[in-house]
Amino acid sequence: MKKVGLYFGTFNPIHIGHLVIANHMVEFSDLDEVWLVVTPQSPFKTKKTLLDNHHRYEMVYEATKEYPKLHPSKIEFDLPQPNYTVNTLVHLDDKYPSGYSFSLIMGEDNLKGLHKWKNYETILENYTIYVYPRISEGTLESQFMQHKSIHRVSAPIMEISSTFIRKEHKNGKNIKPMLPPEVWTYIDEMNFYR
Repeated sequence: MKKVGLYFGTFNPIHIGHLVIANHMVEFSDLDEVWLVVTPQSPFKTKKTLLDNHHRYEMVYEATKEYPKLHPSKIEFDLPQPNYTVNTLVHLDDKYPSGYSFSLIMGEDNLKGLHKWKNYETILENYTIYVYPRISEGTLESQFMQHKSIHRVSAPIMEISSTFIRKEHKNGKNIKPMLPPEVWTYIDEMNFYR
């Protein structure tokens, strides 16, 4: 049984913080692989700053190709919108009926809002959640403190954000050290986020 951790994000762009977390999860937990699931742009809300799905997928592909245990995934691109994590998990279980076991990877900040997710009880009953630390506001619901499905992984705290990278790139700052080299090249050649 291959244990796959699903790390969801817009990855707009993917940066070294994402890579550090994904790699830490696959090296220092019982996960065999981490799939970086690129969240599609919702047709209901178009954000000017969000690059097209295929560009964000391409950057994740470029960033992960040297890491055999990390894989880009566009599984959500073909699912109905708006999409919910619980639906993606069911879809993956149908698509890979044997030999795979799927888990979620999320930051502590997302765990604090988990009680607002669609069918979050179903997710907790059927899937494991691997949580990495984040500096964030708010409190954690007591039901998530010692839950059997929630595993904390003491990954490095990465306080790099894609928003910051986009903003400062536009302002002419050198953000190159925050990006995998292939991603920097892609952004530079395509003249993104200017």
